[in-house]
This record gives sequence, C-alpha cells and structure tokens, in this order.
Amino acid sequence: MPLVVQKFGGTSVADADKILAAARKAIRAHREGKQVIVVVSARGHTTDELIGLAKEITERPPAREMDMLLATGEQVSVALMAMAIQALGVPAISFTGAQIGIVTDSFHTKARIRNISTERIQQALDDGQIVIVAGFQGVDEHYNITTLGRGGSDTTAVALAAVLGADACEIYTDVDGVYTTDPRVVAEARKIDRISYDEMLELASLGAGVMHSRSIEFAKKFGVPIHVRSSFADATGTWIVAEEDARVLGASVTGAALAKDEARVTVLGVPDRPGVVHALFRRIGEANIVVDMIVQNVATHGRTEVSFTVAGGDLAETLIVAEHAAREIGAEGVTHDASVAKVSVVGLGMRVHTGVAQAMFEALGAAGVNIQMITTSEIKISVLVDRASGADALRCVHQAFELERPRLDDRRDFAPHRRPPAERSPLAGPDAPPLANGLGGMEDLVVSGVELDEEQARVTLLNVPDRPGYAGKVFRAIAQAGVNVDMIVQNVRSASGDTRLSITVPRADALRAAEAASAAVDDPGHVLVEPNMAKLSVVGIGMRTHTGVATRMFGALAEAGINIALINTSEVRVNVLTDLGPGKAGLAALGRAFDLPTRLAASGSGSRAE
Repeated sequence: MPLVVQKFGGTSVADADKILAAARKAIRAHREGKQVIVVVSARGHTTDELIGLAKEITERPPAREMDMLLATGEQVSVALMAMAIQALGVPAISFTGAQIGIVTDSFHTKARIRNISTERIQQALDDGQIVIVAGFQGVDEHYNITTLGRGGSDTTAVALAAVLGADACEIYTDVDGVYTTDPRVVAEARKIDRISYDEMLELASLGAGVMHSRSIEFAKKFGVPIHVRSSFADATGTWIVAEEDARVLGASVTGAALAKDEARVTVLGVPDRPGVVHALFRRIGEANIVVDMIVQNVATHGRTEVSFTVAGGDLAETLIVAEHAAREIGAEGVTHDASVAKVSVVGLGMRVHTGVAQAMFEALGAAGVNIQMITTSEIKISVLVDRASGADALRCVHQAFELERPRLDDRRDFAPHRRPPAERSPLAGPDAPPLANGLGGMEDLVVSGVELDEEQARVTLLNVPDRPGYAGKVFRAIAQAGVNVDMIVQNVRSASGDTRLSITVPRADALRAAEAASAAVDDPGHVLVEPNMAKLSVVGIGMRTHTGVATRMFGALAEAGINIALINTSEVRVNVLTDLGPGKAGLAALGRAFDLPTRLAASGSGSRAE
C-alpha cells in the first residue's frame, strides 16, 4: 500500500479552521488508499511564547529544561489534529516523538536523530489509522526529552519517510513552493517546479527559508522525494528530487539567495605552515560553531589571512574562540564585521554553462555593489557584500540570470520516478543496515569519497582594487579567452591594504588565463602563476552542518606535513589546494582519515566554465 508523510507547519495549524483543513487533506489521501502519517509543528507563535515564558524566569534557562518546555507545543498540536480527524469520521492516533521511539543524541535544543523504532507506528498504520506525530522532538538514551532545533519538524517528517520507505514526503506550508528567490525581496521571483537535492541543500544553507538543510540531507541520503506545497490550495508545488529528475535543459542558474544575518571574522597574519589552519578550525569546531564561507589568501612573506563567516548570533562566541586560537598559532590578530550579507546563485547548470561568474560579477558591478569576499563550489557562487547592499545585490543578480522567466521544459504534471521501497530507503526491509536497529545514527555524516585532481594551476591577482566592477572585468577577459575556471577565492582587504583574487584552472590553460587577466587589470605586473598545484576534495552529505568535517580534513593534512594554499567549501564538498608534490600523499591521508577508497579526479572535474 502506498505510504505518504504529510507535514504541517505552525501557520498551517494556527487555529481550529486550519487544523480541520489540514485534517481533510490527510483524510483525502487516506481515502485514496494510502497509509498516512501526519507530522505537525507547534501552533502559530507557540514556540516564541514558550521561550518568552522561560525568559520571564531566567535569562539563561538550562537547555534540558528548555527542551522539556518547548516539546509541549507540538504535543498540543498532535492531540488537536487527532481529535479533528476523528471528528471527521476517520480513525487516528497521536504520538509524541518519545512514544514512537525517535531516539536522538543528548545535545539539547539541537539534537540529531540516531534511530527511529517503526514497530508501534507501523502497527497503527496496519490497523487503518492515520498516525499523527509530534515534529521537532525526540528522546535520548537516558529518556530525556530533546528537540531538534530550527526546522526540526521538517527533519522529523523526512526521517519518518526515510525509515518507512514512503513514496513521498509532502511539506505543507504558507507558501506554494520553493521560489527562485525570496518573493518578499524580489517581487518577480518565480516558483520552481522541481529542484535537485544538492541545489536545495545549497539554497537552504544560503538563506532560503522554506526548508531546513538537515531535512534535505535526509532526503538525499535516503532518496525521499519531497513535495513542498501550500496548505491553503491544492495546486502542485515544488518537487525536491534526485538530480536526474531535476535537471532543466538550458538553465545555468536555478535560484538565488540572500543571507542577511551574517558576520565575517578574519584572522590576520596567520603563519603559512602545515597544521595552523587545522588548529584554528579545531577550536571553532570544538565550540560547535557552524562556519560557512572559508577563504584563505595566498601567502606573502610567510603570512596569510584566513576569513570565514558565521551566523550573526554566533559572532560573540566565535570572537572569543578565534582570539584564543590566534594567540595559540602565533597569528597577528582578529578583526570582524557584523554588518555583511551573503548573496549566492545556485544551479546544476554551472557545471556545463559558460560565463556564470562573469555575469554575476558584472551585474553587481553595474549596480555599484562592491564584493568583499568570493567563494565557490561546483554549483554555487557566493559573494560577501555590505549588508545595506544585500537586497539590491539579490535583485540585480536575479534579473541578470532572468530567473523570473519560466524554463522551456517546466512540467506542471511532473512526478518523480518512484523506485521500489527497498531501493528508496536503505532503512527499509529485512536487509536494513545496523542504524535502523539502533546501533548507528541516521544523521551521522555521510562522506562518499575523497578525490585528487593533479592538473590544477593557480592564477592570483595581487593588489586588487576595492571597487565595484573589477571582478566582472577580469572574468569577462578570462571567459573571452575560453578558459574554464574551477575554484574562485577572494578575501577581504588585508591589514597591509592588499586584496587578492585567486582562481584555479587546468594547468594547460594557466598562461592563457594569466595573459587574459593581465590585459584586464590595471597593473599586469601583479598577476602570479603557480602552474603545479593539486586539489584535494572530501565529498559527502551534511558537510556544513557537521562542524568537524573541515577540521578532520585539515588535521589529516597537517599530520602528513602538507600545507594548505587555498580553501573553499559547500554543502556537499570541501576543497583545498596544495602543492602538486604532496598531492598523492594528501589523498592517502584523507582516505585513512575518512576510512574511504580514494580516486584521481579528471582535470576540471565539476568545474564551472567561464
């Protein structure tokens, strides 16, 4: 029998009428012959009200007691939803997270799911009941109530769909799907009919608020199709699916995002030797601080600058940790900027379409928006700008890629390819791995491989003018020279007043790229070429939300005595550039660190053509 998981957010269960409307959607699916699980969030502003109550008692409520308090919001919702469905003549039963055995670790207020017991929930489904489950919550091995943090109900819903091998997970919300960008900022934003897990992972981490990245990690890991749709209409929404179902012909960029609550931290005068970067990020990882953009300058005179961004709310704690780490490693100091925003474009088409970076940088230059930092992945380009310019930057980038225009092969009747349940979910069926039986962790990091590309070269522009339009001019020249660019890294202006822009290209194209850049810049004498470089990559799911990935990678390279020349990061990959000589030793070290087989990547693998 087909199985569907439906999740209703707080606005979808805010009052009795909305609860009844949600109940009717569940009943409709039930009468279509499906088994139905409904996951609900706390009603309306309940969570905020509960937090307010705690703050009336103490400014620093204990995390364990906050979980006890916050979990009551969802308990109210599940009981009311079960009552509504029963009042409409259909059998239903409600469960808390603890009652159905959602077992988590013990990190209160941001717990991760370890396993889910399916026996009780499956029995209720087999008895013909609609099962109502409290989102956002679970219980640790000591029976303490835990909560999953921001987006926790989405995570609960997708996790249940994964463990039970559901045909789909429907996320009902107050918007009718995922948009090309935030329609509250860009009125012309267009609803996307389908988007890949990787694209949605990037957008979710970059500021798109419809889905939380942890739920998308689950969906990708276990092959769960997600349908984001409106609670208040029956129209088709947005399908979040595997890459083969999501690809849209001719589209280089799928969406754009603005993260306004960003803060930038720069560690100045970092000694350029193996192990230093690892020591810095080990301290940050130990504080459980999630780092986003990481940019490391090309070293001069044995020193470099390392910049990274964190959520604005984490800045105070990050500065304490960073200043302590800077003293340990012999760096010259720490600076920060709490008034920055991150603008990003994301799209599978970046792997094959030319001129994406050029178009983005030229659009920002034409709008008078200055770029402070640049970092990239195979399907993403992110720039850091002044926060006051963030909204204008998002609008001009959205317009530059014509994201408001429907794609030629959008299909309104699209439905994802449905594999057999045992294929869809590694957790379903008699051959389920240990994690389904409580011996592992469903949200454990999945690293799928480590790679080495030995055909890289680095081209660096020194003394880059700190003004709008400069990057666009450089990348236009490189594109006209027909050079494919992989990594793009630009750090903020250093203490000496120097800004550096580095790119990596196939070794055979290095001189051509350097000549094109020289022709475009004001001072051609400040273009440097390092022809013999290697790129080492760790690839997987959850690379950003698991704070120890980069630390483990940097640590393995430090133990092997390998220095890191450049860094860039994304949701699915962490890349570092090293000298060519130790490349194979670095690959072996990463293979040992992550207990994975290694492989040599083709030159320019996953590169973004300019």
